[in-house]
Amino acid sequence: MTNDTTAPAQDVETDTGTARITWHRAPGRARLVLAVSHGAGGGIEARDLVALAAVLPAHGVTVALVEQPWRVAGKKLAPAPKTLDTGWRGIWPALAEPGLPVISGGRSAGARVACRTATELGAHAVLALSFPLHPPGKPEKSRAAELLGAGVPTLVVQGGNDPFGRPAEFPEGPHELVEVAWADHGFAVPRRADVTQEDALRVITDAVVRWTGSLR
Repeated sequence: MTNDTTAPAQDVETDTGTARITWHRAPGRARLVLAVSHGAGGGIEARDLVALAAVLPAHGVTVALVEQPWRVAGKKLAPAPKTLDTGWRGIWPALAEPGLPVISGGRSAGARVACRTATELGAHAVLALSFPLHPPGKPEKSRAAELLGAGVPTLVVQGGNDPFGRPAEFPEGPHELVEVAWADHGFAVPRRADVTQEDALRVITDAVVRWTGSLR
């Protein structure tokens, strides 16, 4: 793997179809690979993923934006969690190929995949963006066990107004949690907020830069 920061996307064959990795390589010698996938209703153009890909390489972290096979195939609905996990397993060898520690990450459904498979795949850590702790309005259907069972250092970045789980709803555990004030599940902030959209994204990138710098 070279340090060509303009390298094209890489297609990866998995048992669930063709996945795609868009590499944003750190100039010089990278310390880590941060692999992040999208949620069940969007792609790698999500504002938080774009912001991380723009900022992290300058801090020695190569960012791999991963599109699951269903998304590459143009489907609008994500498959079952088991299928998402299978796709992630198939993508993993390409993420690990550079020979660097790999942080397994994702937003929403992608965060759940990262947590469920982290120990099995030997992830260095987990980044959970907008972890969907429960379906909106159904706190009794908690997915906390997935987060608590990640088994590796975990950073959760959660919007203060996320209907899938506000920061105060999260259980105590070994993970670190950073709140993005006012933000919803997509980290969008309303116009009435006393922070701008740029401020919200800076909270995310600053938190991830600090956290990745602390990993050993």
